[in-house]
Amino acid sequence: MTSSGSGESPPGLGLSLVSAAIEEYAAGHTSARGPELEALARETRQTLASPRMLSGPIEGRLLEMLVFVSGARRVLEIGTFSGYSALSMAEGLAPGGHIITCEVSPEHAEVARRHIAAGPHAGRIEVIVGRALEIIGGLDGPFDLVFLDADKSGYEDYYEAVLAKVAPRGLIVADNTLWGGRVLDADGADEDTAALIRFNDRVAADSRVSCVMLTVRDGITLIRRRDGDSVGGVVTPPP
Repeated sequence: MTSSGSGESPPGLGLSLVSAAIEEYAAGHTSARGPELEALARETRQTLASPRMLSGPIEGRLLEMLVFVSGARRVLEIGTFSGYSALSMAEGLAPGGHIITCEVSPEHAEVARRHIAAGPHAGRIEVIVGRALEIIGGLDGPFDLVFLDADKSGYEDYYEAVLAKVAPRGLIVADNTLWGGRVLDADGADEDTAALIRFNDRVAADSRVSCVMLTVRDGITLIRRRDGDSVGGVVTPPP
């Protein structure tokens, strides 16, 4: 099952990764978001539960940059929430590019679709409502970039489902991989934290990929395939 993405970790986690002053400074030295994203962020905070799941301006710009520098034409997002990250990535799409974004909540999908339709990228983003694993199973690769920002218990399954559908020089971007620092506390881990610890360990030990974990926001891990095989080739899973 796919729940909406989470641009921030849950409240109450014990470790602040970046001070508020540094976060504010970084935001002030990041290109400002446009009025469409401002309106979406405002409605999300005013009307939806768990507005902390909204991707912020720094992460949004980072996603746009990753899409732009990779020249991505086909992007898959797992976990739409209200559409902020999809709209951010659309800003960096190559000509003719397209984003497919999966969302389990009809309420969240409705908000995302409305804001997408009102913006300049209405024809470039497709919101599909349903369970992500079922949606992924019906999609043909290759995808140049996959953004993973859904229910944490599903990260390992989503990772395995998309890996063979990522282009040989494509990228998986996994959000919330530091989870407010709670990944350091394996003994006291709740279900989501334990799932992220398993995911992080699996990716780091996976000989099929190369990865780097960034201490941006709540932790973002960039993952690429090492094998260079064509999509659909035989890929041996880790033990």
